[in-house]
Amino acid sequence: MVQRIAFRSSLLALALAASTALGTGNVLGATERPLQIIVSKDQQSLVVYDGDTVVATSHVSTGKKGHATPTGIFSILQKARHHRSNIYSDAPMPFMQRLTWSGIALHASGQVPPYPASHGCVRMPDDFAKTLFGMTEHGMHVLISDKQVLPTPVSHAFLFQPKAEAPPLLSDVELRPTGSQLPSSTQPVEIAMGEPADKPAESALPSGPPVRMLITWRGQRETTMDAQNILIDLGFNPGLPDGVSGSQTVEAIAAFQKSENLPPDGRVTAELLSTLYKKTNRGTPANGQILVRRDFAPVFEAPITIAEPHAALGTHFFQFHSAADADNNGSGGSWFATTLDNALPKTIKARLGLTDDSDSLAFNAAERTLDRLSLNAETRQKIEKMLADGSSLTITDNGLGQETGKGTDFVTITYAGPKG
Repeated sequence: MVQRIAFRSSLLALALAASTALGTGNVLGATERPLQIIVSKDQQSLVVYDGDTVVATSHVSTGKKGHATPTGIFSILQKARHHRSNIYSDAPMPFMQRLTWSGIALHASGQVPPYPASHGCVRMPDDFAKTLFGMTEHGMHVLISDKQVLPTPVSHAFLFQPKAEAPPLLSDVELRPTGSQLPSSTQPVEIAMGEPADKPAESALPSGPPVRMLITWRGQRETTMDAQNILIDLGFNPGLPDGVSGSQTVEAIAAFQKSENLPPDGRVTAELLSTLYKKTNRGTPANGQILVRRDFAPVFEAPITIAEPHAALGTHFFQFHSAADADNNGSGGSWFATTLDNALPKTIKARLGLTDDSDSLAFNAAERTLDRLSLNAETRQKIEKMLADGSSLTITDNGLGQETGKGTDFVTITYAGPKG
């Protein structure tokens, strides 16, 4: 669970005394739901949301010129009540909540002016920082944006929902021995015993940590890995399918190309992958990928198809909230979407072949991006079996960011557009 029981009770007590205890912020109430934090650099504000409901607010101070706080999608990687900076002269950073391993964090400060003044971190008033520290857990998402953005409810067929398992067939029910009522019987008879008909169905929502998902364009690594796996199926030996085009992979590609009367250059290209797909009757190669993490570690990845490959996806964040009363079997839930501004550099657009920019202010921007995605049933089923309260999905053109690594969720750094 994203919220622990101990945190709920302390948050409720803090909420009752919010108007006098905080002064610099506002806490509206306790919640058992997964939360997220949104920091606005333009407004110099921090807002805690339960879905689209405001739970707590405060003013903050972000990075000054030359030390700008990065914008994007982060999560809390580490918490420490007493911490000192290992970058800036051992400066105290009480109630520190780390967002990147490169030095960005939320923390308390005795100096929180209503303008950017930090070295990149998000400074909070002491009392509010202490309160927030008690509301959060590792993995809680933090979105940082230039403009003020809001999470909104979203319903779309592509978004994952937990599925209730069908009741067992009589042939699948455990056989239990019982005494026979027939006079001639001397051996126990095994009878299929199901659960009582009036027993309430259990929720289909899995317990355990939430999953983190990232959908983005497929890169050279994924294309190479795909080619390696198909070459193995065809009887060639490219070595370990690791997405690295080493000498063994080059030799295997060249051998395949010779067998097909193609120039044996040994290179992984879109044309090669298309040929491999046709050879194995796999249809059209996917141009996107979905990656799944849990507990800050990779779980699996799979191909995904993105329509309109010339158009940017934009950057969208979705968070799942379970709903025990969503239907009769207790499964289902709600998704909340937040769209961030992301002005892609020309180099990234050229590499991805994008000619149309995304518009974060367009009506239903997140839903329009979801309309372009298609995923095979096997991958969908695999994800829906893992889906838990607080699970999240990021869709972005940025790929697997450099801040994403060991001990992190997916970290997406967005790019600021022109001011005006």
